[in-house]
Amino acid sequence: MDAVRIDLHTHSTVSDGTDSPAELMAAAAAAGLQVIALTDHDTTAGWQAAVEALPRGLTLVPGAEMSCVSGPPGQRIGVHLLGYLFDPAAEVLVAEQRRLRAQRRTRVRTMAERMAADGLPVDPDEVLGLLPEDSPAGRPHLAQALVRAGTVSTVDEAFARYLASGRGYYVPGADTPVETALEMITAAGGVTVLAHAFAHTRGPTLSEEAIAKLAALGLTGLEVDHPNHEPADRDRLRALARDLDLVVTGSSDYHGTNKTIALGADLTAPDCFEELVGQASGTQLVTG
Repeated sequence: MDAVRIDLHTHSTVSDGTDSPAELMAAAAAAGLQVIALTDHDTTAGWQAAVEALPRGLTLVPGAEMSCVSGPPGQRIGVHLLGYLFDPAAEVLVAEQRRLRAQRRTRVRTMAERMAADGLPVDPDEVLGLLPEDSPAGRPHLAQALVRAGTVSTVDEAFARYLASGRGYYVPGADTPVETALEMITAAGGVTVLAHAFAHTRGPTLSEEAIAKLAALGLTGLEVDHPNHEPADRDRLRALARDLDLVVTGSSDYHGTNKTIALGADLTAPDCFEELVGQASGTQLVTG
């Protein structure tokens, strides 16, 4: 019998991916996955469409990736926290996700206006008008606009030249303190995994000491195997997870054509998956 293939971090058009939730489920089955988590940024809006499109034999882990920060003002580091199997109707969490989506749209509009003022072919109204109402906007949407205009060849080039942290058009977000997000997801019956914790190419990352503090607050796991983690970083994270008694996960962080990473590029071991979901109580896995 083939090993169970489990990918716990993917995005759809509900946030900044290029596959609809239904297309994503079909692509997961075609990629030979048996388990896939849908973790759009700051929203659960794609859950129902994904459930309705589940191919036979594919299991969906409902989730979301929350936009967070860590550290004091002036020294804050962007952090992404994956939440799985939480109650999507939990009022406090729903309100915070709504706030995050609104500020993400404001942030993208500000960046787009600055780019347009400098003569780049980006129309703020067009960028946001292409997105579903109340969906979270992100820098990949600006990158796509630059690709469509022929200013850059790829989304990666757009980030490198214009949109990455430290570039001229980058605007920081008003994100949730990671400790608060962790508390909200846990209170909603969910489990939490720190995403791409040592992805140094994305910008500053948390220290091992900071991760240990999150573990003491109830963090469930660490995303160890991720396309942006070098082998040495994976080894460090795996050892840290062992020392802190955290669940080890692996994921592709799939965004469709916005990134070159394929579904299943990194995977979660079945025993780790069972340990993770065994601690959740907010909602259920769904199998087609």
